[in-house]
Amino acid sequence: MKRALFIDKDGTLIENMPGNLDPARIRFTRGALDGLRRLQQADWALVIVSNQPALGEGRFTADEFLRAQHGLVTRLREEGEIQLTGFYACPHVPGGGCRCRKPAPGMLELAAVQHGIALNRSWMVGDILDDVEAGRRAGCRTVLLDVGNETEWQFGELRLPDHLCSGLDEVAELMLAQAAADPDRTNSNLSFAT
Repeated sequence: MKRALFIDKDGTLIENMPGNLDPARIRFTRGALDGLRRLQQADWALVIVSNQPALGEGRFTADEFLRAQHGLVTRLREEGEIQLTGFYACPHVPGGGCRCRKPAPGMLELAAVQHGIALNRSWMVGDILDDVEAGRRAGCRTVLLDVGNETEWQFGELRLPDHLCSGLDEVAELMLAQAAADPDRTNSNLSFAT
């Protein structure tokens, strides 16, 4: 079973630009390309999991989103030599009761089945606590990017990240160090750490 990093898209992998569908306007967050490249070289699967309610609200079409997604994947490959294992997007609006919209773990669980990923050996990184909760519900270790995007701060047991980091390069350093120290560790006894 593979180990993976599940990555939120907007605000985590790329700068948050609501409604942007132009791949040329994408700006990767600090350390994103370097961090993901290092993890890929260490045989980690890289999977984007992203809430995209604008699809469900009709603010853009599925074809427009797929073109933007293709543009992002192309930029990752060309600028960072990064090949994604998967890209999952939930089109549902908040409160719709689906199992895929974060903080639900559905996208992570689907990716695990489709790509042979061991969730208890994997990590979820995002810029808000809904990302953390999705990772915890799936059984992953979690990292909150402390970049100022979380505004609600609704805490609960499932919303406490295992780690805080400031960039994906720092996330990669943490993950690689922990994997080297204890490669067989599972997530049965996680605690909050910074």
